[in-house]
Amino acid sequence: MTYQDIYNKSITQPSEFWKAQAEQLAWYRKPSEILGTDDYDYPQWFKDGTLNVSYLCIDKHIEDGFGQQNAIIYDSPVTNTKTAISFNQLHEEVAKLAGGLETLGLQKGDTCVIYMPMIPQALYAMLACARLGVIHSVVFGGFAPHELAIRIDDCQPKAIITASNGIEIERIIPYKPFVDEAIALAEHKPEHVVVFDRRLGVDIPYKSYDIDYEELVSKSVAIEPVAVASNHPLYILYTSGTTGKPKGIIRDSGGYATALKFSMKHVYGVEEGDVYWAASDVGWVVGHSYIVYGPLLNRNTTVLFEGKPIKTPDASTFWRVISEHNVKVMFTAPTAIRAIKKEDPDGTYIKKYDLSGLKYQFLAGERCDVATLRWTEQQLNIPVIDHWWQTESGWPMLANMVGVELMEVKPGSASLPVCGYDIQILNEEGKETASSVEGYVAVKLPLPPGTLLNLWGNPERFKSGYLNKFPGYYFSGDGGYKDEDGYVFITGRVDDIINVAGHRLSTAEMEEIVASHKAVAECAVFGVHCDLKGQKPLGLVVLKSGEVQEENTISKEIIQEVRHEIGAVASFKDVFVVKRLPKTRSGKILRKLLRNISDDLEYNVPSTIDDVTIISEIESVYKKNQIGIHKNIINHE
Repeated sequence: MTYQDIYNKSITQPSEFWKAQAEQLAWYRKPSEILGTDDYDYPQWFKDGTLNVSYLCIDKHIEDGFGQQNAIIYDSPVTNTKTAISFNQLHEEVAKLAGGLETLGLQKGDTCVIYMPMIPQALYAMLACARLGVIHSVVFGGFAPHELAIRIDDCQPKAIITASNGIEIERIIPYKPFVDEAIALAEHKPEHVVVFDRRLGVDIPYKSYDIDYEELVSKSVAIEPVAVASNHPLYILYTSGTTGKPKGIIRDSGGYATALKFSMKHVYGVEEGDVYWAASDVGWVVGHSYIVYGPLLNRNTTVLFEGKPIKTPDASTFWRVISEHNVKVMFTAPTAIRAIKKEDPDGTYIKKYDLSGLKYQFLAGERCDVATLRWTEQQLNIPVIDHWWQTESGWPMLANMVGVELMEVKPGSASLPVCGYDIQILNEEGKETASSVEGYVAVKLPLPPGTLLNLWGNPERFKSGYLNKFPGYYFSGDGGYKDEDGYVFITGRVDDIINVAGHRLSTAEMEEIVASHKAVAECAVFGVHCDLKGQKPLGLVVLKSGEVQEENTISKEIIQEVRHEIGAVASFKDVFVVKRLPKTRSGKILRKLLRNISDDLEYNVPSTIDDVTIISEIESVYKKNQIGIHKNIINHE
């Protein structure tokens, strides 16, 4: 069956198509209602079926005789550790941790925050929660206590599972102290904090709510999986919102499992038993879908990597891992490839390793520039696939579905719509645009299984953010266009979200922090181009009259505060003082104009600006601080 055949069937006969895919899973009770709606008239899949995702990821494979197969390969260059964990071993760790959590009072429907580095215990915690029907919310370890506190207050966990520390190349990240600070900041107080001591000589401050992870597991009894409804939330995953308050994406169990199983074979082209590696973090959607649940559902060996593409120890790390563990398909962000390319432009390290087992290299998380794609193709001599999806979708929306048919690779495009996604480019009136005309990227309802159910505790924000702009469609928040062959080119966000090395971050939230500095009268924070990370935030501030502090001191204080409130993940390093900011007559700051000036893009100066000399002033600041190239064409309307 060709790509076009299978895709057309998924769009014209969605119930029949996804019923066949759902039958690939071992349900406790098979669904009879394939496609229905929820209380808000939003499409919902398989809602009368029951299953358990932890069972599907572990127990099912053991019952089928694959208990000795490696489920996880843990490779940690930062601790010089390599460990293979079989499905039998995974079962023991997960079932006993689930038993321990049950003794702490956690049960189906409760929530649990997981704040851990890239260690096996993070996966055990996720799968143990799934085993109990406890809804987990994994928070990326790069987020500061303030961000963690916001998420604690929103999902109100009964417990938090954490570790003594993480490691960032050679720097220790104090996870447990961060958790303690977050709990102190939060209004909601979890009953328990389960702490895994990595025994790396890090001091762990003891609190009355602490429970030792290993002691809890050693005293517990392994428990069987709990049956949950298909639409029971498997997890909440927070993503940045334009208001500065993160949005809690709710993912279901049955639809998600069906979609991931389908995607492993049909999108990524891996079969049961293959080794698959997504070089991401469990705190992001890629980690949920393609480090943990997708590979394990499909009985793949998943690589859990604790390190960086460079400096652990050098730019050879990725190729060593692929070679040593016989990785068939690898998935990373373009930022990682750009970092490797910068350190090893001629691919000298690549030539030292046997990569003959690597069949496909996938890239996603941010827009892949043509130079990075071409370099990777030339060095690896295999298909390099740029694809596009979101935290909200949970699995790919645009991709070259190599498990069905390897299509032409067009640099700059994330390829064609994946089965189930009727992707259209709409104008402001909600009408489809012509070929090569940019518009809003939207998906005609129903979305396929595995996509977001709702926002945690905020259905109105769910509707206003995703459904109301174009009735009958899911609005992605991205802009883009289709070419004459139907290939989709994503041009970027149309709101105040930026993509820093594959991490979606809110400039509105950063702007609130910058504005709170006592010396700042007004400010603008927006994303600008970065050769390494795709985008990075840039802050411009206007100081209050009579401010006597040194500009460098003010900038350093602002940078430190953003780092403290959001975390190093924000990569907020550039703050410049300007005399004034360009605004419309109604007072709106022209952030897009500021961004276009910095990114060397052609732009128009709106006639609503009374004094165009303000643009020259901004350009002077950019040039002084070496931001952008500044060969812009200025057209004054």
